[in-house]
Amino acid sequence: MFKGPQQDNGGGRTAAKGGCVGMAGPPSTPGVPGTPSTPGTPSVLRAMNDRAALDLLLEHGPLSRTRIGKLTGLSKPTASQLLVRLETAGLVVATGTTEGRPGPNAQLYAVNPRAAYVAGLDVTPHRIRAAVADITGASAGEFELPTPGRRADSVVHQVTEALDGAVKAAGLVQSDVRRVVIGTPGAFDPGTGRLRYASHLPGWHSPTLLDDLAAALPMPVEYENDVNLAAVAEQRLGAARGHQDFVLLWNHGGLGAALVIGGRLHRGWTGGAGEVGFMPVPGTPLVRRVTKANSGGFQELAGGQAVPRLARELGIAVPPGETYIDEAIALLSEASRAADGPYRDLLHAFATGLATGLAAMVALLDPELVVLSGGVLVAGGEPLRGLVQAELAELAAPRPRLVIGSVRDEPVLRGALESALATTRDEVFDTTSR
Repeated sequence: MFKGPQQDNGGGRTAAKGGCVGMAGPPSTPGVPGTPSTPGTPSVLRAMNDRAALDLLLEHGPLSRTRIGKLTGLSKPTASQLLVRLETAGLVVATGTTEGRPGPNAQLYAVNPRAAYVAGLDVTPHRIRAAVADITGASAGEFELPTPGRRADSVVHQVTEALDGAVKAAGLVQSDVRRVVIGTPGAFDPGTGRLRYASHLPGWHSPTLLDDLAAALPMPVEYENDVNLAAVAEQRLGAARGHQDFVLLWNHGGLGAALVIGGRLHRGWTGGAGEVGFMPVPGTPLVRRVTKANSGGFQELAGGQAVPRLARELGIAVPPGETYIDEAIALLSEASRAADGPYRDLLHAFATGLATGLAAMVALLDPELVVLSGGVLVAGGEPLRGLVQAELAELAAPRPRLVIGSVRDEPVLRGALESALATTRDEVFDTTSR
């Protein structure tokens, strides 16, 4: 179903049976349409102008013909023809006028939100969150499906049920959705199509799963690691905008990283790039057969479970929580407000553990930026970030800037939608053949 090892690991998409796509690709570059077969022809130049105008409307919101002309450098007649062409194609709609602003009234135009819809799914062992967005990126509907205790052989049913819930919430039907991106822990091996590095996700390891999902869903489906999608969200919308080389360190349940090199996700030979929870680090026992143990040095040193353990060692009462993640978030939230005492010691100890693993990563990659994301790291806030930055300066020669991720609301789900939108916009906004 997937290409073999010759796949472009820099982010190229891999075609699969049934119109599916193996991996979600990186965001497209705004203003650059799909590569035309005959550059320089009038139809291609028109399509390039069309795409530039559509990207401006996405960025700025409703614009007048005059404003579009100024931003694109097109003459008024050419801008008028462009808008007529896009309105006829159903890609833009008139939204009102500039009434109330200085100067004569002018018609405003915006991207038609009904031009296309996409969906994203965020999968964990306990639930599936699904959302639908229109072509502008605005949320159209969301749905959450609890999955604890579900039978392992019901994955296809779970996915379709979650997607149906979001589609219905949007007032649509499945056939209205042009593409779906599904985010999961681990990664689907491009050589075998099987999920790796996520033994804790029941039912997702069937060798026929991707074929079964392709048969059950009427639209193209893409699959991506959940942490990679959080990085897509930060690259498109958040703290990593404008950065070509960065690492996103994720800590929420599991410890993982996303690597963006030259503006593109780096997935590795088997999709396992960034599975840093398995990475051996000083201060923890050497774990062998880590995929069987589903653990490793860095996860034990600085994963969410390390926070309650460190707290107990420091004599801090651990607040009750349903999971150790809840406990870690509560402890770090309190520690981030402490000026001194055992809570401050907790923050220092946890920061040292994080910096120990990060030092190896930045020594190898020398990124421009490190984004700290996931509920555990966000709970520590600026105090934790500052301590990790200081520790990292002592442990590694490269000095990347550390920031807290700014996409706080469902970053994995938002990244799935952004990834689906990037591909869909390239398809829908390409007016070369129109």
